[in-house]
Formats: sequence, C-alpha cells, structure tokens
Amino acid sequence: MEFPQYRKYKNGYSYFKIESEWAFIELKLNGGKLESYKIEAKILPDRNYINDMLYQYDQYWDKIEVGDYEAFLVKHSDP
Repeated sequence: MEFPQYRKYKNGYSYFKIESEWAFIELKLNGGKLESYKIEAKILPDRNYINDMLYQYDQYWDKIEVGDYEAFLVKHSDP
C-alpha cells in the first residue's frame, strides 16, 4: 500500500491523512473550529485503529482523495 492514504468520517467532521501504518493526522471540526492531531501508534489499540482505517473502513469512514483533505483544511482554517 502506498502512503499517504486519506479517509473521512461519514459525518464529515473529521478528515484523516494516514502517513504510514504507524501514524496519522486527524483534522477535526469541533464547534466550528478546526483542530489538528498527529497520532503515532505506540500501543496496540492505536495500531488497530489505523489498520481499520486502512482495510476495514466501510462502516465508519469514506475513502477520499488528497484534494478532498486539502479542501477541508482550507475551508475550515482561520484566515
């Protein structure tokens, strides 16, 4: 699998840039404000979460393209 991979929650409030099987960045819209979190998987539940995003995403995530991720970032960033 090539990285990065991109996903979003089906509700559209969080977008993910999966950098590797061990790390991802989440852009989360919280009360109209964009928050960014970088997660490095150091424990099994975090690695399982990334694995689910990569291979079993149908229930919670939609697969998106880099342009979708970047558009979300631009749209919700402070001017």
